[in-house]
Amino acid sequence: MRNMSKQFRLSVLDQTPIRKDGDASSALTESIRLARLADRLGYTRYWLSEHHNTTTLAGASPEILIARLAAETHHIRLGSGGIMLPNHSTLKVAENFRLLEALYPGRIDLGLGRAPGGDRLTAHLLNPTNTFDPQEYIKQLHDLEAFLTDTPTPGNFEGKIRAIPSIHTRPQLWMLTSSGESGLLAAHFGMALCYAQFINPVGGPEALRAYRDRFKPSATLTEPHTAVGIFAFCSEDPQKVHETQALIDYRLLGFEKGNYDEIPTVAAALAYDYTPAEWQRVLHNRRRTAVGTPQQLRDIFEGLAADFDTDEFVISTFTEDPAGRLRSYELLAREFELTPAAIRPASVTAL
Repeated sequence: MRNMSKQFRLSVLDQTPIRKDGDASSALTESIRLARLADRLGYTRYWLSEHHNTTTLAGASPEILIARLAAETHHIRLGSGGIMLPNHSTLKVAENFRLLEALYPGRIDLGLGRAPGGDRLTAHLLNPTNTFDPQEYIKQLHDLEAFLTDTPTPGNFEGKIRAIPSIHTRPQLWMLTSSGESGLLAAHFGMALCYAQFINPVGGPEALRAYRDRFKPSATLTEPHTAVGIFAFCSEDPQKVHETQALIDYRLLGFEKGNYDEIPTVAAALAYDYTPAEWQRVLHNRRRTAVGTPQQLRDIFEGLAADFDTDEFVISTFTEDPAGRLRSYELLAREFELTPAAIRPASVTAL
């Protein structure tokens, strides 16, 4: 194995997929197994997504699952990727994550997004006051910052309302973006930024560059910090690589066609006859993925790291079987020479 010129951090994005003939309980048990494995292997953070009104994903409440997975692990950071802030009361988000930080000091990430995590009707029921106004989202960010720092502002009635528990540390704040617009907010508020390449493969390097150019240091982050989220799968078996690429192709196209409740299989993916227009979408969507052997993944990630000027990847992996998913994370940890957190130097465990 050749030495890497740059040490990468690898992290996990778990969208809690429900498998064919499985259920939510088995999906969540799989998440527990994956979190334990990622903790042992030396992954930096483990994020959970927020999705609603679908039968294919189990993760409607990241904050609840974070608490369970943090109790199952020892070193890895646990967080949201992300909490869709407009769906919620800002005060309640602050209290949820202050409580998590009090339980697991120095291990909690609060990743924020503004997409609904589903459809707008569901988002309205989650928060009937949600107007989908970008200015309201900015106000929520100001209020969240005030709650987490106990700063009197009009949003907390000049300090009369406090987020409890009162603690001396705070969760690490991340902004999630797939367009770049939220990257400018991250720069303004002095937050770390993760670009969702797995959602939009166009414009990511430019979005991170604009974020760095405009970054304003905050009390918790003095320099810009970035990561890139991507769908990825790694196997030493070329046939497994082929089958999983087909599965991901079929799944992403199905989402674009509104098939949110279909749980795809490799057999269905291999049998599907794409139209020319659909195949063009497949080729476009493959830019959202990194699928291959360990050496191929190394080459892909090194290229992305150079394009994005980043040293961290947040990896979401979908497979037909749980074992293939776990094995993929194991192979990536080995290929990128991750250091288990128990023996990692203290300076490496920060952000």
